[in-house]
Amino acid sequence: MFRNQYDTDVTTWSPTGRLFQVEYAMEAVKQGSAAIGLRSRSHVVLACVNKAQSELSSHQRKIFKVDDHIGVAIAGLTADGRVLSRYMRSESINHSFTYESPLPVGRLVVHLADKAQVCTQRSWKRPYGVGLLVGGLDESGAHLYYNCPSGNYFEYQAFAIGSRSQAAKTYLERKFESFQESSKEDLIKDAIMAIRETLQGETLKSSLCTVSVLGVDEPFHFLDQESIQKVIDTFEKVPEEEEDAGEGEAEPEAAPGAAGTGEQGGSGDQDVAPMEI
Repeated sequence: MFRNQYDTDVTTWSPTGRLFQVEYAMEAVKQGSAAIGLRSRSHVVLACVNKAQSELSSHQRKIFKVDDHIGVAIAGLTADGRVLSRYMRSESINHSFTYESPLPVGRLVVHLADKAQVCTQRSWKRPYGVGLLVGGLDESGAHLYYNCPSGNYFEYQAFAIGSRSQAAKTYLERKFESFQESSKEDLIKDAIMAIRETLQGETLKSSLCTVSVLGVDEPFHFLDQESIQKVIDTFEKVPEEEEDAGEGEAEPEAAPGAAGTGEQGGSGDQDVAPMEI
């Protein structure tokens, strides 16, 4: 195993100006199940991939409710994500009790970033190995933030983190200019399609993803499996109908060959799954 003399302490800088334990924590985020967030003027949608360690276990929750106007999706160490979501929930309750008003999303994100940054300055602590997509709605509109293990935070129109998230980012980059004016239904559809991009050939089912929504006069809530499956059916069945029409016009020998290639590609990707951490 490769040993690095500068990675035994989070407070030790390498000669190239790097904190290796922070980079290791960011790598843990890349290995986690994919999480996706999108926002429009009035709504925020968070979605994640449900991946179980084995066929005998259930998947771990990756989306948490913080308040009626704030939700969070995580990628990385789920245990760290639960601790931070519980901290965010406590901060939101304390603010509501003290000021009798909802906690602004940006202020909560700053508190969360400060908590993560302290772990990069104390030798007896380690960075949180989790990335958080914080979606919320306040007086200034809808917001979507990404909190990094290093303590940095960024606001996005749409973003994806976790394993195979680059495919989802590519899809979101093509569509993000229309998100600002999108309806809730369109945002949900785009979130699920971005989730499908991260599966790389695996058949998308409602049991493989979790979707949550919050908006104006619409508190944070999760979509049920039936609603998610209806959305999946709207864009999964269309290619099949087009394929059937194409097979009728094509030569008889071409159809079986194309179908066989698709089945082989699908079965090959089913054995490849992102590491659940």
